[in-house]
Amino acid sequence: MTDTHSAPPATADGSQRRDWRAFLASSEIDTRLAGMVAALAVIWLAFHFLSGGDFLTSRNLWNLSVQSASIAVMATGMVLIIVSRNIDLSVGSLLGFLGYVMAMVQTRWIPDTFGLGFNRWYTWIIALAVGITLGALIGAVQGAVVAYGGVPAFIVTLGGFLVWRGLIFRMGEQGQTLSPLDDNFRLVGGGPDGSLGEVRSWVFAVIGCAGVSLSLYLSRRRRKRYDLSLRPLPVDVGLAVAGCAVILAAVGLVANGYESPITKQPTGVAYPVVILILVTMAMVYVSRRRRFGRYVYAIGGNPEAAELGGINTRRTLMMTFVVMGILCAVSAAIQTARLNAAVTNLGIQNELDVISAAVIGGTSFAGGIGTITGAVLGAVLMQSLRSGMVLLRIDSPSQDIVVGIVLVTAVAIDAALRLGKKRTVGVSLVTGLVLAALIIQTGRQ
Repeated sequence: MTDTHSAPPATADGSQRRDWRAFLASSEIDTRLAGMVAALAVIWLAFHFLSGGDFLTSRNLWNLSVQSASIAVMATGMVLIIVSRNIDLSVGSLLGFLGYVMAMVQTRWIPDTFGLGFNRWYTWIIALAVGITLGALIGAVQGAVVAYGGVPAFIVTLGGFLVWRGLIFRMGEQGQTLSPLDDNFRLVGGGPDGSLGEVRSWVFAVIGCAGVSLSLYLSRRRRKRYDLSLRPLPVDVGLAVAGCAVILAAVGLVANGYESPITKQPTGVAYPVVILILVTMAMVYVSRRRRFGRYVYAIGGNPEAAELGGINTRRTLMMTFVVMGILCAVSAAIQTARLNAAVTNLGIQNELDVISAAVIGGTSFAGGIGTITGAVLGAVLMQSLRSGMVLLRIDSPSQDIVVGIVLVTAVAIDAALRLGKKRTVGVSLVTGLVLAALIIQTGRQ
């Protein structure tokens, strides 16, 4: 007798799962990045609810974007460092040192040593040039010791962590606060005058929408030219529409929605955010489209095979530290300009925030895996946690505990994903959320 019983529901479910996986594969959507966006949305909604509606406001989100910019800029460089199986513990101290040097250029060396005056049109240009050049040189020195000297990056940058912080107190000012800074230089840090304003922000948004659409179009045309698989057209159209919607909403509801308390006019997109966007675009281009970026990922994936394949691994590794030094200088300019002063404690614990942002953004310590956009989202997520806990009046020690829990949870999830242990991923996520919630609840003042 033939068995006529079947299990259509199970077959249907299996078919639906296969269809969904096939759709994700064909659309090439980064599920890890999508998961981070979902997690960020949950965090924002949770803090908005717990703070009584104070988190998702134009003022708070505008401040959040400015506060995230400096860490996110450095996180884009930290991705390449970690992808190449190295680490840089000196970025916080280097940021403080470069910020102090740029402040010295403006307040002491140009007006007093060279007698060229203060607050001139060229002051901010010279200060930035000196900072970026010095950052590149320091990065080259540290990178050369790591790549050519064979000294572990952990030791080299740990030494830099101590050296650059100590040099702040040996520059002739004995660690005094240097202020005020050049008016044009201060624009780099944001503020009422350090933003695009309403009209230019809308122009910036239109350019951004055009850039997203053009990028998707050129990518599709390039794939077609080389006979590569194409994403379904509705997916590309949907991504373009979603990207434009996010840009327009960010500008309309956040940037232009926040009125300056001084001018009472829409503030617009802050210059630090503009700098972050430009840096992110440049780093994505370098990591994906240029030979240097591909070499970094190849070295991180398999150093021996990369060297046997003809890649100059030592030079490539040194250049990753050069890039990191340049980005530290950019971040130093943002933070110093925002404070309108150079202080001795500038950049303290920034190295932890930068590494955390890169790791939470999906960069693996095993090497070869990591994205620039993920690191930027990781920086925003980190700053969102800190901003939300400040609104909830969580004490500072509890804030550090929560950030530590989030970092360990992210690394545990990454390790479980690489080993294919899906159950461990769920356990790590639930454990991290429960512990973080308990600390937040008990740390409220």
